Amino acid sequence: MTMADTEQGMAATHITVPAFAGTRDGVRHFFGTRHRPDETALPTTSKRRIVVAVKQVHGTDALILDRPPVEGQTFAGGWDALVTDQPDVLVTVRTADCVPVLMHDPVTRVVAAIHAGWRGAVAGIVPRTLAAMAERFGSDPQSVRVGIGPSAGPCCYEVDEPVLDRLRESFSDWTEVVRETGRGKAILDLRALVRRQAQAVGVEGESIRTVNVCTICHPDLFYSYRREGRVKGTMVSGIMLSRAFAAR
Repeated sequence: MTMADTEQGMAATHITVPAFAGTRDGVRHFFGTRHRPDETALPTTSKRRIVVAVKQVHGTDALILDRPPVEGQTFAGGWDALVTDQPDVLVTVRTADCVPVLMHDPVTRVVAAIHAGWRGAVAGIVPRTLAAMAERFGSDPQSVRVGIGPSAGPCCYEVDEPVLDRLRESFSDWTEVVRETGRGKAILDLRALVRRQAQAVGVEGESIRTVNVCTICHPDLFYSYRREGRVKGTMVSGIMLSRAFAAR
Protein backbone atom coordinates (compact mmCIF):
# COMPACT_ATOMS: atom_id res chain seq x y z
CA MET A 1 0.00 0.00 0.00
CA THR A 2 1.27 3.47 -0.84
CA MET A 3 -0.16 6.83 0.13
CA ALA A 4 0.36 9.91 -2.04
CA ASP A 5 0.74 13.30 -0.41
CA THR A 6 -0.39 16.75 -1.35
CA GLU A 7 2.17 19.22 -2.70
CA GLN A 8 2.58 20.57 0.82
CA GLY A 9 3.28 17.04 2.07
CA MET A 10 0.73 17.44 4.85
CA ALA A 11 -2.07 14.98 4.11
CA ALA A 12 -2.51 11.84 2.03
CA THR A 13 -4.63 12.42 -1.06
CA HIS A 14 -5.12 8.84 -2.19
CA ILE A 15 -4.05 5.26 -1.58
CA THR A 16 -2.78 2.75 -4.12
CA VAL A 17 -2.03 -0.94 -3.73
CA PRO A 18 0.80 -1.89 -6.15
CA ALA A 19 0.39 -5.58 -5.34
CA PHE A 20 -3.19 -5.36 -6.62
CA ALA A 21 -2.56 -3.46 -9.86
CA GLY A 22 -0.13 -0.94 -11.28
CA THR A 23 1.18 0.69 -14.41
CA ARG A 24 3.17 -2.46 -15.18
CA ASP A 25 -0.22 -4.17 -15.60
CA GLY A 26 -1.58 -1.41 -17.79
CA VAL A 27 -3.87 -0.29 -14.99
CA ARG A 28 -4.13 2.83 -12.86
CA HIS A 29 -6.20 2.87 -9.69
CA PHE A 30 -6.70 4.73 -6.44
CA PHE A 31 -8.70 4.71 -3.22
CA GLY A 32 -9.44 8.32 -2.37
CA THR A 33 -9.24 10.17 0.94
CA ARG A 34 -11.06 13.28 2.12
CA HIS A 35 -8.17 15.48 1.02
CA ARG A 36 -8.88 15.02 -2.66
CA PRO A 37 -12.49 13.86 -3.04
CA ASP A 38 -12.57 13.99 -6.82
CA GLU A 39 -11.39 12.14 -9.90
CA THR A 40 -8.17 14.14 -10.26
CA ALA A 41 -6.56 11.77 -7.76
CA LEU A 42 -5.54 9.47 -10.60
CA PRO A 43 -2.23 10.52 -12.18
CA THR A 44 -2.24 10.19 -15.94
CA THR A 45 -0.74 11.77 -19.00
CA SER A 46 -3.74 10.83 -21.15
CA LYS A 47 -5.73 13.74 -22.53
CA ARG A 48 -8.49 11.38 -23.64
CA ARG A 49 -9.47 10.06 -20.22
CA ILE A 50 -13.22 9.96 -19.62
CA VAL A 51 -14.49 9.80 -16.05
CA VAL A 52 -17.67 7.83 -15.41
CA ALA A 53 -19.64 8.37 -12.20
CA VAL A 54 -23.23 7.27 -11.66
CA LYS A 55 -26.06 7.53 -9.14
CA GLN A 56 -25.54 4.90 -6.42
CA VAL A 57 -28.58 3.31 -4.77
CA HIS A 58 -27.19 0.53 -2.53
CA GLY A 59 -28.29 -2.07 -5.06
CA THR A 60 -26.55 -4.81 -7.04
CA ASP A 61 -26.88 -3.68 -10.67
CA ALA A 62 -23.73 -3.27 -12.77
CA LEU A 63 -23.40 -0.78 -15.61
CA ILE A 64 -21.49 -2.44 -18.45
CA LEU A 65 -19.44 -0.11 -20.65
CA ASP A 66 -18.37 -2.14 -23.68
CA ARG A 67 -18.03 0.82 -26.04
CA PRO A 68 -16.35 4.21 -25.61
CA PRO A 69 -18.62 6.58 -23.65
CA VAL A 70 -19.00 10.19 -24.74
CA GLU A 71 -17.56 12.95 -22.56
CA GLY A 72 -20.38 14.21 -20.34
CA GLN A 73 -22.63 11.25 -21.07
CA THR A 74 -25.09 10.37 -18.31
CA PHE A 75 -26.60 7.02 -17.44
CA ALA A 76 -30.20 6.83 -16.25
CA GLY A 77 -31.11 4.74 -13.22
CA GLY A 78 -29.05 3.64 -10.26
CA TRP A 79 -25.87 1.57 -10.43
CA ASP A 80 -23.49 0.38 -7.75
CA ALA A 81 -20.96 -1.33 -9.99
CA LEU A 82 -19.30 -0.21 -13.22
CA VAL A 83 -17.50 -2.62 -15.54
CA THR A 84 -15.52 -1.76 -18.66
CA ASP A 85 -13.05 -3.12 -21.18
CA GLN A 86 -12.51 0.32 -22.69
CA PRO A 87 -9.08 1.98 -22.24
CA ASP A 88 -8.85 5.50 -20.80
CA VAL A 89 -12.28 5.15 -19.17
CA LEU A 90 -12.01 5.83 -15.44
CA VAL A 91 -14.85 4.07 -13.60
CA THR A 92 -15.45 5.51 -10.14
CA VAL A 93 -17.51 5.00 -6.99
CA ARG A 94 -18.08 7.19 -3.95
CA THR A 95 -18.06 5.94 -0.37
CA ALA A 96 -18.17 7.15 3.23
CA ASP A 97 -17.94 3.92 5.32
CA CYS A 98 -19.14 1.57 2.55
CA VAL A 99 -16.51 -0.61 0.90
CA PRO A 100 -14.94 0.50 -2.38
CA VAL A 101 -13.99 -2.61 -4.34
CA LEU A 102 -11.82 -2.48 -7.46
CA MET A 103 -11.34 -5.43 -9.81
CA HIS A 104 -8.96 -6.19 -12.65
CA ASP A 105 -8.85 -9.15 -14.99
CA PRO A 106 -5.44 -9.02 -16.72
CA VAL A 107 -6.40 -11.84 -19.10
CA THR A 108 -9.50 -10.30 -20.69
CA ARG A 109 -8.41 -6.72 -19.90
CA VAL A 110 -11.50 -5.74 -17.90
CA VAL A 111 -11.80 -3.56 -14.80
CA ALA A 112 -14.63 -2.83 -12.38
CA ALA A 113 -15.41 -0.44 -9.55
CA ILE A 114 -17.97 -1.43 -6.92
CA HIS A 115 -19.77 0.42 -4.12
CA ALA A 116 -20.52 -2.21 -1.45
CA GLY A 117 -22.46 -1.01 1.57
CA TRP A 118 -24.01 -3.56 3.90
CA ARG A 119 -27.16 -3.78 1.74
CA GLY A 120 -25.25 -4.33 -1.48
CA ALA A 121 -22.72 -6.66 0.11
CA VAL A 122 -25.37 -8.82 1.78
CA ALA A 123 -27.33 -8.91 -1.49
CA GLY A 124 -24.24 -10.17 -3.30
CA ILE A 125 -23.05 -7.26 -5.40
CA VAL A 126 -19.50 -8.64 -5.55
CA PRO A 127 -20.36 -12.13 -6.90
CA ARG A 128 -22.99 -10.56 -9.17
CA THR A 129 -20.39 -8.24 -10.66
CA LEU A 130 -17.98 -11.12 -11.20
CA ALA A 131 -20.81 -13.00 -12.93
CA ALA A 132 -21.45 -9.98 -15.17
CA MET A 133 -17.75 -9.84 -16.07
CA ALA A 134 -17.85 -13.53 -16.97
CA GLU A 135 -21.04 -13.27 -19.01
CA ARG A 136 -20.15 -10.16 -21.00
CA PHE A 137 -16.37 -10.44 -21.33
CA GLY A 138 -15.52 -14.07 -20.58
CA SER A 139 -13.66 -13.33 -17.36
CA ASP A 140 -12.72 -16.28 -15.19
CA PRO A 141 -12.90 -15.41 -11.47
CA GLN A 142 -9.63 -17.31 -10.97
CA SER A 143 -7.91 -14.68 -13.12
CA VAL A 144 -9.47 -11.66 -11.42
CA ARG A 145 -7.56 -9.52 -8.95
CA VAL A 146 -9.54 -7.72 -6.26
CA GLY A 147 -8.62 -4.61 -4.27
CA ILE A 148 -10.70 -3.88 -1.17
CA GLY A 149 -10.41 -0.30 0.05
CA PRO A 150 -10.82 1.58 3.33
CA SER A 151 -14.24 1.29 4.96
CA ALA A 152 -15.97 1.06 8.31
CA GLY A 153 -13.92 -1.57 10.11
CA PRO A 154 -14.56 -4.45 12.53
CA CYS A 155 -13.30 -2.18 15.30
CA CYS A 156 -16.29 0.16 14.99
CA TYR A 157 -19.08 -1.03 12.70
CA GLU A 158 -21.90 -2.24 14.94
CA VAL A 159 -25.14 -3.40 13.31
CA ASP A 160 -28.54 -4.44 14.66
CA GLU A 161 -30.98 -7.30 14.19
CA PRO A 162 -32.48 -6.24 10.84
CA VAL A 163 -29.00 -6.28 9.28
CA LEU A 164 -28.11 -9.57 10.97
CA ASP A 165 -31.37 -11.16 9.76
CA ARG A 166 -30.55 -10.28 6.15
CA LEU A 167 -26.99 -11.56 6.61
CA ARG A 168 -28.17 -14.90 8.04
CA GLU A 169 -30.57 -15.39 5.16
CA SER A 170 -28.05 -14.78 2.40
CA PHE A 171 -24.62 -15.85 3.70
CA SER A 172 -24.10 -19.31 5.16
CA ASP A 173 -20.80 -18.38 6.84
CA TRP A 174 -22.24 -15.28 8.47
CA THR A 175 -20.83 -16.15 11.90
CA GLU A 176 -17.32 -15.76 10.45
CA VAL A 177 -17.79 -12.06 9.72
CA VAL A 178 -19.58 -10.90 12.89
CA ARG A 179 -18.76 -10.59 16.56
CA GLU A 180 -21.73 -10.38 18.90
CA THR A 181 -21.73 -7.38 21.23
CA GLY A 182 -25.11 -7.75 22.89
CA ARG A 183 -28.67 -8.87 22.38
CA GLY A 184 -29.51 -8.29 18.73
CA LYS A 185 -26.28 -6.40 18.04
CA ALA A 186 -22.93 -7.36 16.53
CA ILE A 187 -19.82 -5.94 14.94
CA LEU A 188 -19.83 -6.63 11.18
CA ASP A 189 -16.60 -6.96 9.21
CA LEU A 190 -17.72 -5.72 5.80
CA ARG A 191 -14.31 -6.16 4.21
CA ALA A 192 -14.14 -9.79 5.35
CA LEU A 193 -17.63 -10.39 3.96
CA VAL A 194 -16.59 -9.03 0.57
CA ARG A 195 -13.43 -11.12 0.59
CA ARG A 196 -15.26 -14.35 1.48
CA GLN A 197 -17.91 -13.75 -1.16
CA ALA A 198 -15.26 -13.23 -3.85
CA GLN A 199 -13.44 -16.39 -2.82
CA ALA A 200 -16.69 -18.37 -2.74
CA VAL A 201 -17.15 -17.81 -6.49
CA GLY A 202 -13.58 -18.62 -7.47
CA VAL A 203 -11.30 -15.63 -6.84
CA GLU A 204 -7.98 -16.85 -5.45
CA GLY A 205 -7.17 -15.71 -1.93
CA GLU A 206 -3.71 -14.49 -2.96
CA SER A 207 -5.34 -12.33 -5.64
CA ILE A 208 -7.24 -10.27 -3.07
CA ARG A 209 -5.57 -7.27 -1.44
CA THR A 210 -7.20 -5.35 1.40
CA VAL A 211 -6.50 -1.89 2.81
CA ASN A 212 -7.20 -2.61 6.47
CA VAL A 213 -7.94 0.97 7.49
CA CYS A 214 -11.16 2.03 9.22
CA THR A 215 -12.89 5.17 7.93
CA ILE A 216 -14.61 5.72 11.28
CA CYS A 217 -11.33 5.67 13.22
CA HIS A 218 -9.48 8.16 11.01
CA PRO A 219 -11.23 11.54 10.72
CA ASP A 220 -7.94 12.99 9.48
CA LEU A 221 -8.13 10.85 6.33
CA PHE A 222 -11.74 9.90 5.69
CA TYR A 223 -15.31 11.07 5.80
CA SER A 224 -17.61 8.77 7.77
CA TYR A 225 -21.38 8.72 7.73
CA ARG A 226 -21.44 6.64 10.91
CA ARG A 227 -19.07 8.95 12.79
CA GLU A 228 -20.53 12.25 11.61
CA GLY A 229 -24.20 11.25 11.50
CA ARG A 230 -24.71 12.77 8.06
CA VAL A 231 -23.16 12.85 4.60
CA LYS A 232 -20.53 15.53 5.07
CA GLY A 233 -18.52 14.32 2.11
CA THR A 234 -17.46 11.21 0.23
CA MET A 235 -14.26 9.63 -0.99
CA VAL A 236 -13.82 8.72 -4.64
CA SER A 237 -12.13 5.49 -5.74
CA GLY A 238 -11.48 4.50 -9.32
CA ILE A 239 -9.72 2.26 -11.81
CA MET A 240 -8.77 2.64 -15.47
CA LEU A 241 -7.15 0.63 -18.25
CA SER A 242 -4.27 2.32 -20.04
CA ARG A 243 -4.64 2.84 -23.79
CA ALA A 244 -0.86 2.93 -24.23
CA PHE A 245 -0.56 -0.54 -22.69
CA ALA A 246 -3.41 -1.90 -24.82
CA ALA A 247 -1.67 -0.69 -27.97
CA ARG A 248 1.44 -2.77 -27.36
